[in-house]
Amino acid sequence: MAKSGSGSRGARGGAGRPRSGASARKPAPARKPAPARKNAASRAPRPSSSPPTADLARTFTLGAVPGATPGKWIGLWRDRMPHVPLELREISVSGQRAALDDVDAALVRLPIDGADDLHVIPLYDELPVVVMSTESPLTAADEEITADDLAGEILIVPADDVLGARIPDAAPPAFAPPADTAEAIATVAAGVGVVIVPMSLARAHQRRDVEYRILADGPVSTVALAWRRDATTDDVETFVGIVRGRTARSSR
Repeated sequence: MAKSGSGSRGARGGAGRPRSGASARKPAPARKPAPARKNAASRAPRPSSSPPTADLARTFTLGAVPGATPGKWIGLWRDRMPHVPLELREISVSGQRAALDDVDAALVRLPIDGADDLHVIPLYDELPVVVMSTESPLTAADEEITADDLAGEILIVPADDVLGARIPDAAPPAFAPPADTAEAIATVAAGVGVVIVPMSLARAHQRRDVEYRILADGPVSTVALAWRRDATTDDVETFVGIVRGRTARSSR
């Protein structure tokens, strides 16, 4: 009969020791949870805080009649608004009102048709001058002449005339009006007649064979900045501020 003590030790030994030839199993490491999949909304790119490219890629278009001199204002614009190119577009005086439908603003000559639909800021007055051949007796005057000095002179009025000067005692030409100011001045250079234009146009068409004198009692030509009332933009307001002498820190 087996002793109860030895059986008791065998039971404890069997429970605490592995069987012969068997290795102790290590517990499997716990799996890390798979990262949660982002839904479509979270994968979508975040909207950019910068303005759309279309808003940045814009151009300010400035019209200008012949003789207008916006160079100083264009330079200030480029310093102040380097991200907005300025395009300068020449427009005719006869078509200046229609041109305002295709530009942001324009330097025009007054008067202008349809002014009720426009904002108009007069800028400066141009003096009228008489352009004459270098062989003309009128060159004897130092700086100015008057309408009386033009008595008997052939007064040439080009088709693009902007002054409408009337000299009662001047003689009309025996030929058709020249198509433009450049052609009129070329005719004068040949020794035929005189032409009255704003000083800026005389300078623009300066030649060695012509001179000009101020017409003391002649009509001035007013240059103004104009734009459509229904097309006032931030860029237009910026250009208006430049023309009026506001600094970049000035309020409107």
